[in-house]
Amino acid sequence: MAGLMIQGTGSDVGKSVLVAGLCRALANRGLTVLPFKPQNMSNNAAVTADGGEIGRAQALQALAARAELHTDMNPVLLKPEADRTSQLVVHGRVRGRLGAENFREGRRSLMPEVLESWRRLQARCDMVVVEGAGSPAEINLRDGDIANMGFARAAKLPVVLAGDIDRGGVIASLVGTRAVLDLEDAAMIRGFIVNKFRGDPALFADGYEAIGRLTGWRGMGLVPWLPCIASLPSEDAVVLDRPHTARSSRRLVACPMLPRIANFDDLDPLRHEPDVAVTMVPPSQPIPPQADLIVLPGSKATMADLAFVREQGWDIDILHHHRHGGAVLGICGGYQMLGREVCDPHGIEGAAGRMAGLGLLDVTTELTPRKALRRVTGTALGAGFEGYEMHMGETAGPDCARPFARTLGGESDGATSADGRVLGTYCHGLLGGAALRGALLARIGVRSSGHDHAALVDRALDQLAAALEQHLDMDGLIALAREHGP
Repeated sequence: MAGLMIQGTGSDVGKSVLVAGLCRALANRGLTVLPFKPQNMSNNAAVTADGGEIGRAQALQALAARAELHTDMNPVLLKPEADRTSQLVVHGRVRGRLGAENFREGRRSLMPEVLESWRRLQARCDMVVVEGAGSPAEINLRDGDIANMGFARAAKLPVVLAGDIDRGGVIASLVGTRAVLDLEDAAMIRGFIVNKFRGDPALFADGYEAIGRLTGWRGMGLVPWLPCIASLPSEDAVVLDRPHTARSSRRLVACPMLPRIANFDDLDPLRHEPDVAVTMVPPSQPIPPQADLIVLPGSKATMADLAFVREQGWDIDILHHHRHGGAVLGICGGYQMLGREVCDPHGIEGAAGRMAGLGLLDVTTELTPRKALRRVTGTALGAGFEGYEMHMGETAGPDCARPFARTLGGESDGATSADGRVLGTYCHGLLGGAALRGALLARIGVRSSGHDHAALVDRALDQLAAALEQHLDMDGLIALAREHGP
């Protein structure tokens, strides 16, 4: 079947969004299309129908393609636990760790499994749209590569390279990538896209022509800055380093930016509430004392991030907030931090040990080797919800007798403090549902807009697809992809 790979001149140039938009545009043309990313590095993940996990960018791309999530869409997922170590997930299941010392050989050995997933996806659809990782210009990582040119060469897949003009230097980044690649890798690139353009396209006509002339690649389009992208979840935590635009509102939700923050898109539905402002609190800054709700988010390394909370003095801010009547919500790793103690007897996150929690919930957590991965449907705060669990650890204690949620199967989840102002849950994705979001916001005196978050994301995908149809050479991209087919 046909296939096309979108690589980028760097991280956050828009590869994930371009692939999502292409998936929706192709699906709207009546093609059966599936997304694929050979190797992803992200702590934002989603639970698949076959009971595994993949990067959330591939989950969004599957949604764009109107396809069910499957582990073949992202066969290798690296989830950073520390600066030099990542949890290794293969075909949706934890397989151990990759560290700096075994990174190259570890990746190289995974190519056969990556190609297995690729071939299975090809057999199921008309076209597979593939996303690269980082940049092929990182030639220091070329040996053992399975994410960019290593995969493109193995799959004999044509590549289109995307550059981000908004960050500046797009001509140099595209032409420079061509300059550092070896001849065989460069030959895989058949076209380029200039992404995130603001202003009059005529002003960049000479630059666009120069890129084509200096690289020998075909220009596939100049994509403007698209406001609809703000409604789509972000995969990379790099976006959290940018200040969020403040909005006039009656209530403030604050979330500390943990070093190993995970699944931070849990907060996205709150960003679209007109009477709520969400602020991500960066390191070295206090949690705003005027916050009405503090959310402790998911974490890939609960104990390390709990230590970081204390280093920043955020524990003092959180306890002060609670003493003065504020509400606190902990999700997954954040829930574990709210308890009396977190224990790691098996060395799941490093050296075995234990650490005192924030003590706002009368529960303790033991980190365990088994990883819970499942989709969940149930009720919480008197409202129905759909979400998913993705955690390593079991939590128990008196406050679990007041569970945050109950599943349709009758199981309990999470805990509630005796005063009702501290909530903890292992369920991600809860706030996407209007009813539960409304029930939570009512606790801090906000009337929810009741917007359908899933519908908002779907509309944004259609808007993105329409923009790509207008600004990209879609027929040229399809023809290029079909060159790969039988």
